[in-house]
Amino acid sequence: MRPKWTSLTAVLASVTLLAACGQPEKPSSSGVGDQEVATGGRLFSTADTETAKLGADAGPGVFPRTVTHALGKTKLDKKPTRVVVLDSGELDDVLALGVTPVGMATTAGQSGVPSYLAGRVQGITTVGEINNLNLEAIAALTPDLIVGSKLRAKDLYPQLSKIAPTVFSIRPGFPWKENLLLVGAALGEETKAVGLLNDYQKRANEVKAAVKGAPKISLLRFLSGNIRLYGNLSFIGVILKDTGLARPANQDINELATQISKERIDQADADWIFYSSYGAGPSPDEKAVTSSGLWAGLSAVKAGHAIPVADEVWFLGLGPIGAMKVLDDLRKHLG
Repeated sequence: MRPKWTSLTAVLASVTLLAACGQPEKPSSSGVGDQEVATGGRLFSTADTETAKLGADAGPGVFPRTVTHALGKTKLDKKPTRVVVLDSGELDDVLALGVTPVGMATTAGQSGVPSYLAGRVQGITTVGEINNLNLEAIAALTPDLIVGSKLRAKDLYPQLSKIAPTVFSIRPGFPWKENLLLVGAALGEETKAVGLLNDYQKRANEVKAAVKGAPKISLLRFLSGNIRLYGNLSFIGVILKDTGLARPANQDINELATQISKERIDQADADWIFYSSYGAGPSPDEKAVTSSGLWAGLSAVKAGHAIPVADEVWFLGLGPIGAMKVLDDLRKHLG
């Protein structure tokens, strides 16, 4: 009889030989993980225990299967080949897993997709914007799988699931590793997903080993009308934790971000500041802040350690391809 697999954690056990002496996962009331959940074949840690509970009921690559996801259970009779993705994280995931989707929702950026993926999306049909999906365009592609998230498209799930089997994560962002595993479960590519995350953690360990000293890293982002310092519950916050890089106390928080004003830009100071603006080019707020005397007085700025970075990678990457590019940047500047 074929064994049953009820979660991503169980699937991981089937694609890696876990050492008998592996350390059990430590409980976390916040769901934030710096906990190592297995040894032997798995190198990476879990950032979101709730998403890690989701997954398929069959062994790696075996179909038919039923995938438990954020909005229920979805049966897949065979391996999907015509996939529609509803956000940049899912686009990154499926491309990393070797699948070119037939349809995608557009996101921020001049090309409609994150710039670091622009060279990989030729020929993919757009199906509206992330917050304004075109259901007719999705249906016209006759997909056999739609992947998205509860946070982005919960209200459209009934209509989408009538078009094709639909699998939703809880949310994009800090659970990006668990979201990749969920997409891998829907595609029958669990083994490849684990391999991608192990490669990522190996690179993160290399960055950690290359960093001199114990610098504290500040993450500053300029959005329309507000300025944010990013915390641990973010894509980039998880990456910094995985590389062992410390954060200032006001950013070492189990939240997405905290908001500051231009007049309190001193709260962004640290040994290094990595900053960006959402959208095309430096925003008016970024220009105003970075040309000010307050900015010039920050210790990171004085040391030449205030580094502009690509917003579409550092804050909108949301998948393993983007994560690897962030690690490349960290190695370049901190190594």
